[in-house]
Amino acid sequence: MRQFNEDTLTAAVVARLKDTKDKRFREIMTSAVKHLHAFAREVHLTEEEWFEGIKFLTAVGQKCDDKRQEFILLSDILGLSMMVCALNHKSAPGATEATVLGPFFAHGAKEYEYDGDLREGCTVKGEDTLVSGRVLTTAGKPIPNATLDIWHGEFELRGRVKVNAKGEFAFKSYKPKFYSVPDDGPVGELLRATGNHKMRPAHMHAVVSAPGYQQVITHVFVEGDPYLDDDAVYAVKNSLVGKYRKLSNAAEAKKLGMSNPFLKLEWDFHLAPQAGVKARKVIAPSDAVA
Repeated sequence: MRQFNEDTLTAAVVARLKDTKDKRFREIMTSAVKHLHAFAREVHLTEEEWFEGIKFLTAVGQKCDDKRQEFILLSDILGLSMMVCALNHKSAPGATEATVLGPFFAHGAKEYEYDGDLREGCTVKGEDTLVSGRVLTTAGKPIPNATLDIWHGEFELRGRVKVNAKGEFAFKSYKPKFYSVPDDGPVGELLRATGNHKMRPAHMHAVVSAPGYQQVITHVFVEGDPYLDDDAVYAVKNSLVGKYRKLSNAAEAKKLGMSNPFLKLEWDFHLAPQAGVKARKVIAPSDAVA
């Protein structure tokens, strides 16, 4: 068949997918074709506009390297990352809610035992903070073999923290600060063109896992942050906002190797049983561009 037009082209493209052996792949491609064609028809897309779109997507790919994943950033600011997260990670009752991974996760972080110091080698200073808490089941029982991958938005203040025999963890860090998503690439240009801001509220990232339990990829946000209601990547959830308390105790601060006063965040993570649920893969930028 030939001589396609705007009324017959979509069906013709979909028909050529009928022999795709992978049923799920065929389903995804069929839907993608239908939605893309419908989008072009709805806005009456011009050739010049589509070429600008191609140039934009090309630039997004060219911005990716082993440290930066511009496509993840694009997905984040369009809300697509949170949509996929919401569809695939509905929290069990009592479990810590999931959020986006973000583009800054890195494998191979240094391991820390209880009371480790993530400030080691950090070039960006901040307010001394002691973070402590427990990893628990949804019934409130401790999980003694859990691990927390912790990082802030930047490529510092990160570590792989182990809990003790009581499911407790503690580590020293700095209070997170709100920050801008990278805006020196095509995604930044898109934000400016659409009039949207680039700021993320202050938060700490955490990937919490333990054998036999559903891993959770999540954040802990800072109570009172000015961007809690306007996160550039739509990731804030009320249950994930933590209170940083200021403590003034010179003797305790000296013992901990911290300034006085210092801040303390007490936070528990709750994991649901695995129960046959497929683990969420943690994809670092280096994985995505390999």
